[in-house]
Amino acid sequence: MLDTILDSPLSPWLQLDTDATDHIVISSRIRLARNFDSILFTNRNDLSSLEKVNTISRGLLQPLKEADGHQYSNINLEQLSERERAILVEKHMMSPALEEKLPYRNLVVSDDASIVIMVNEEDHLRIQSMVSGLRLHEAYEHALKIDKAIEAKYPYAFDERFGYLTACPTNVGTGLRASVMLHLPALSISGRITRLIRSIIQLGYSVRGLYGEGSEALGNIYQISNQRTMGVSEEDTIEQLKKIVEGIIAEERKSRQSLLHNDKEGLEDVLWRSYGVLQYARRVDGKEALTKLSDIQLGVDLEILPPWGKDSFNELIAITRPNFLSKYARNENLTDIERDSYRAKIIRQKLSH
Repeated sequence: MLDTILDSPLSPWLQLDTDATDHIVISSRIRLARNFDSILFTNRNDLSSLEKVNTISRGLLQPLKEADGHQYSNINLEQLSERERAILVEKHMMSPALEEKLPYRNLVVSDDASIVIMVNEEDHLRIQSMVSGLRLHEAYEHALKIDKAIEAKYPYAFDERFGYLTACPTNVGTGLRASVMLHLPALSISGRITRLIRSIIQLGYSVRGLYGEGSEALGNIYQISNQRTMGVSEEDTIEQLKKIVEGIIAEERKSRQSLLHNDKEGLEDVLWRSYGVLQYARRVDGKEALTKLSDIQLGVDLEILPPWGKDSFNELIAITRPNFLSKYARNENLTDIERDSYRAKIIRQKLSH
């Protein structure tokens, strides 16, 4: 199971991509923060409590299989190399907080990697449910099945007045964080993205880059998520976020049409230049690769550039990340220059197919 996760660029759930949103929506994710009743929270760093939670998580494989029919595996993060842990972060299977080697940290993962439970991160459990496209309700239903199966065996820390109790006060209540990953190249090219982000934040939502909090929006990829977890139900949270995202999709489509209408040749020039660079470059760094791959996907969507596979963009985003790239090259000791050369070669091969 672990080898499959570390070796394949795309998790099976992400390959079920729907073309309904012109590659604007990459994926939807639901994350539930949960803690067990009467066990000290993770941030207290009490080894016997951490061990208790770890032991509970190892006993969840069968109940989870009964809940949704998937096979589940346990991944002990302590036993992984630094690079392997970094790959799991690059693939959005765990947060950067778990990258550090710490005792009693592990992941419980479904066979298609659509469910990943982070154990002993900030909370005892962080249940993540992931789907391709804009399908938040579907992701939530799956997360809820898993949540109920665990709670039936091990009661959670819950307060009638406050809701689910969490290590960080910002998660108290529903403990729910819903997020959607979007590719917004036209809004970025037209310079309208800054104003749009400002208005989304004013509405009480957070906008982050490719790897969540504090990360840059590499490749014009943004994560939009709710911030409120108290005084609002799970269903309302999801419905409100869905409406916000549908508004952003409409703005991105409008920007694409404006760029075509106002200066089609100028847009074609930008997109073909990116295509030309990646088709012939001998060295490409990670940031440039993502920027130009974003241009190419926009060009493909607008039928300006030659078509490529529906998963090509997502696949190349994964492959061109530094740690996965070294694994893909089967060489753990690539220098920066060698990595840039190999990245350029992989992209050239993809574009020539």
